[in-house]
Amino acid sequence: MPTVPTQDSSLDTWLDYLLAIHPTEIEMGLGRVAQVAERLGLKDLGTTKVITVAGTNGKGTTCAMVEQVLLLSGERVGVYSSPHMLKYNERVRIDGQDVDDRSFIQAFDAINLARGDISLSYFEFATLAGLYIFKAAKLDTVLLEVGLGGRLDAINIIDADIAVITSIDLDHQEYLGDTRESVGMEKAGILRANKPAIIGEPNLPTCVLEYANELGAVLHRVGKEFSYTCEAVFWQFTGLQTMNDIPMPSLPLPNAATALALLELGWPQLSGDIIRQGIQEARLTGRLEVVSEQPLVLLDVAHNPHAARYLAKQLEKHPAKRLFAICGMLKDKDCRQVIEVLAPLVDVWSFTSLQTDRSASGEGLKKIFVEQVQQISHPLAYAKHFDSVESAWRTISAEICQGDVVIVFGSFYTVAEFKNIELDGRD
Repeated sequence: MPTVPTQDSSLDTWLDYLLAIHPTEIEMGLGRVAQVAERLGLKDLGTTKVITVAGTNGKGTTCAMVEQVLLLSGERVGVYSSPHMLKYNERVRIDGQDVDDRSFIQAFDAINLARGDISLSYFEFATLAGLYIFKAAKLDTVLLEVGLGGRLDAINIIDADIAVITSIDLDHQEYLGDTRESVGMEKAGILRANKPAIIGEPNLPTCVLEYANELGAVLHRVGKEFSYTCEAVFWQFTGLQTMNDIPMPSLPLPNAATALALLELGWPQLSGDIIRQGIQEARLTGRLEVVSEQPLVLLDVAHNPHAARYLAKQLEKHPAKRLFAICGMLKDKDCRQVIEVLAPLVDVWSFTSLQTDRSASGEGLKKIFVEQVQQISHPLAYAKHFDSVESAWRTISAEICQGDVVIVFGSFYTVAEFKNIELDGRD
């Protein structure tokens, strides 16, 4: 057994320990984590309003918009999310700021003492640490982003005041099943009897609707209880009330509508001006993030077909002389379909390996493109492969000209590695 860290140990030492003491990073099931939460008094956050957010895509952006609006209104807000991009501390935010190392170390130490001989995964430790930190901070609202699925995710030990399902599509099939119905039922596990649930998925599987009705959850569905329409620079929301002339957000509009549906239900006293300002101002790293204007370089964590389809629609709004793509993906993702969605748009592909054992190889991704996808690309499209995101960028940065656009996508790892590169001397 590895040496047990102390409160004087570094955060990195604690994280190494958490990885070493449990055989897998992810282990579905609530039994063990619920026992430890009970010992620490973490299954009830007292007067704090709790929102649990599940979904194939859109969880982070929905939480970011709700967080920004609530902060502008003067509330104290906590957000738990995963995975992190550059620093572990990103997983827990309080009042818009990442929690410091000391807070995590104190939480890990308390959890490690309380668990006794109960084994906890890396993610379960993270979830309990977030709850521990939030409870100590005595916040007004906590937004809990589900890590994987919903029903068996560690977050689901908490009975939320309001549940949110942003979208339902295929991802993590080895855990959630290979149909939208099975994925939907896993996410529906966060619903509670007689509690409201905001549903941002427009094509809700029938089995999920039937389950929600049997359970007695109170659904507020896009296209039913709320809807939205958009014009050139403004959009309109219709729910319990109608709100007009909302500035277009930088984050996805469907998620903005889901966020607004949650806000008007949970915080009916909020002014329209604060909602408009918060939704417009909200940003999230790696979601169509612009890191350079000349040339235009965009970063997006899109890593499944559903997210790739949205990314493709957004790229069509950025006419390019040539579109360069740096694509790195994990080997357990549907690489072919993601590449296929973007193939008609991309002129030059740079497929890259990532600095993780879970990475698909750049050479393997190029092979998928050449053998399975190239026939649907435009005739002049071509592909290269690289050992790292940095080497891919160094090569194409020497080729791009005025009017070209670069999209870096495929994984959180891809975006994180790119963000560690200096762009022409700029951080």
